[in-house]
Amino acid sequence: MTIEIEVKFIATRDAAEKLPALLENWPNKHAEPLRLTNIYFETADSQLRRWDMGLRIRGFGDSYEMTLKTAGQTLGGLHQRPEYNVALDSPELAIDLLPAEVWPEGCDVAALQQRLNPLFSTHFVREKWVVTYLKSEIEVAFDSGEVRAGDSGEPLSEVELELKTGERDDLLAFAAELSNMGGLRLGSLSKAARGYALAKGNPPRELRPLSVMKVKPKATVEEGMQAAFTLALNQWQYHEELWLRGNGAAQHEVQQALETLRQAFSLFGALVPRKASHALRHSLTGLEEALLDDDVQAAPLCFSPLSLHTQLALTNWIVTERWRGFIDAKADAKLQGSFKRFCDIMLGRIAADLRETFSQVRQLNEYQDKLTRLHRQLLAARLLAGAYDFAAVEAWLQGWQQLAQAIENRQEIWLENYSRQAAKQPAFWKNSNV
Repeated sequence: MTIEIEVKFIATRDAAEKLPALLENWPNKHAEPLRLTNIYFETADSQLRRWDMGLRIRGFGDSYEMTLKTAGQTLGGLHQRPEYNVALDSPELAIDLLPAEVWPEGCDVAALQQRLNPLFSTHFVREKWVVTYLKSEIEVAFDSGEVRAGDSGEPLSEVELELKTGERDDLLAFAAELSNMGGLRLGSLSKAARGYALAKGNPPRELRPLSVMKVKPKATVEEGMQAAFTLALNQWQYHEELWLRGNGAAQHEVQQALETLRQAFSLFGALVPRKASHALRHSLTGLEEALLDDDVQAAPLCFSPLSLHTQLALTNWIVTERWRGFIDAKADAKLQGSFKRFCDIMLGRIAADLRETFSQVRQLNEYQDKLTRLHRQLLAARLLAGAYDFAAVEAWLQGWQQLAQAIENRQEIWLENYSRQAAKQPAFWKNSNV
């Protein structure tokens, strides 16, 4: 078994043409382009997908290799998954050659093999370089071709960076170097994920407004903070994909994801110094301003160096815990404290702020002036409310959301009543005087 650590980019044609010359800035070994075919297998009831596994046979020349990828982690465009590779003499499945321990307990391997059939395939030309960067060797692969499932297909143009030897930090730093050329964006969807979607008819994905964040029981404040940033990044990339595929309403959700990141920085600002995230927040500001431009279009912005640099910086910040270099022992002790206790305190402060904000408001224009603050506090509450009774949380959020909708719809006659009702709602969190 190996742990595959990759950064995946979607590339425009212009970026693909620039790549070879750019790589000459570092020592590298180039390999001639190779035509590859990958056939992915699955059962009729998507058993491997339910196990978070992917199984393929790759053909290159007269050689074949079977690969099983098991459950891993994808954050931003950084993919880290255990994988098992077995050389084959022919493009015929032989899953009994894989280590027995990869399968769930009780799995009948022979029966599983009988149920597996080709589901989709990828066909592409791969050009590779092995680049020496800092203390690491990084394989750069450019893949150009298509993903196919039956009669359906979509183009494939990807740049993959795989860490062969060295440090993950070097891989992320090298990815940041490439971001400057433009025409790249992080690929959170693997070839396999795109193939599975095609096999299902590529149904349109729905908008996914920010949900109440869930964390594991007894999570620390630091784990809650990481979860908040990860959730916001996932929201950003999910809706970026929808926006690029023509769903104009997804632009608003991208904006909401960036605002969620800002609320996360605000929530944990007392524990993580602002200087730890100054450059990242500056990039976020630039993106937010670009999104507000009336003439903004999805592709130019999503493939811009600013967008890619910001997503890479955020991924790096989360994965490598960049804040740790800026905190002292006292702050670290607080970060290792109970996230549930932290949520109790912060939710109490949010509720008090909302009550005070709307206590003396009477005119429509005054409510409108407070609307942005209301939206931000509701986003923050969704990052904090996952450990509580779901029905109580939704009722509390709905009370304030009703007020927000009335302000947006200029329903002046209802504003004072909705404001008063929302302010009187009982706390669903443990009350705190802190």
